[in-house]
Amino acid sequence: MATKIDYYAVLEVSRDANGDEIKRAYRKLAMKYHPDRNPGDAEAENRFKEINEAYDVLKDDQKRAAYDRFGHAAFEGGGPGAGGFDFGGGGLGDIFEQMFGDMMGGRRGGRRSGADLQVQVTITFAEAFAGVKKKITVPTRVTCESCDGTGSADKDAQPETCPSCHGARKVRAQQGFFFVERPCPTCHGSGRLIRNPCKECHGTGTVEKNRTIEVTIPAGVEDGTRIRISGEGESGGKGVPAGDLYVHVSVEQHAIFQRDGANIYCRVPVRMAQAALGTEIEVPVVDGSRTKVKIPAGTQTGEHFRLRGKGFSVLRSSARGDMYIQVVVETPRHLTKRQRELLEEFEGDAAGHAKGSPESTGFFSKVKDFFEGKL
Repeated sequence: MATKIDYYAVLEVSRDANGDEIKRAYRKLAMKYHPDRNPGDAEAENRFKEINEAYDVLKDDQKRAAYDRFGHAAFEGGGPGAGGFDFGGGGLGDIFEQMFGDMMGGRRGGRRSGADLQVQVTITFAEAFAGVKKKITVPTRVTCESCDGTGSADKDAQPETCPSCHGARKVRAQQGFFFVERPCPTCHGSGRLIRNPCKECHGTGTVEKNRTIEVTIPAGVEDGTRIRISGEGESGGKGVPAGDLYVHVSVEQHAIFQRDGANIYCRVPVRMAQAALGTEIEVPVVDGSRTKVKIPAGTQTGEHFRLRGKGFSVLRSSARGDMYIQVVVETPRHLTKRQRELLEEFEGDAAGHAKGSPESTGFFSKVKDFFEGKL
């Protein structure tokens, strides 16, 4: 027989570790070596089995005491009692139900329900701003109308407790050293049996059907938001509550506006002469209205003008973001002869006036200092 590794070494804990330390070590290692995270890795699979074997002994005070006294022989028929200790309770099914909460369609705390559903909804930028109601079609399982979800052709008949699992919904089977829990094959994990199943749903209590649901998407929703609608998932049938529906919202980009949280940005081109002389421009607002913005003389590219309260609503708050107009000074192309003459004349007059172009003057002054070694 292969030599077994010390259980304390397997879980990487000391021999005097308490129960909480052992549980934390087990969860950390089980997550690391779980087969779902290491597909096709035989070494990780073997390590995972060793971790569960060690934890199944060390988490139980009696088994741990026997192991501390007799070692692995306590569980191989060489310890006290014929055949060693019974590994009843705490199988792999229990372990995963504790760690991950959901087991065979159930929820944390043992509550069972129908399956959760997920759908994707795409809305426009304007709909995200104002909020919208969307009708979506969800392919799902709904309560069978023929049997009212009982699964029985006789609506007044009461389901019987499954004789195989005695209503526990799962059965245990031994695989070598371990006892593994699986959904009961007789009742398919329901814990009950229908003697005269409904012909429409074949005893499941649910049938496949497309449902149309109206979803309210609040104003201010962002791209990637997930909305949970309780009880609109698949029907569990046979008195089991329905699961939940998760709506994933995707917001289309806009041709004019960009968004950053609750704030909206809009780049507006302004002709060079307008920026130099000052002007008033009319800009669109995402709600479909228009507003005027004064551009002072001497405005430069990149300067922002703030419109308070013109941004998105902040979810679960009465606050609103702002809208920012970002000016882009546009240099003219394809000048006429007269335009070139005027610009050349302007440039000749402006060349000797540092106050007219403070950024250029400041920059080239620093360039001069750089080449002279002053910077």
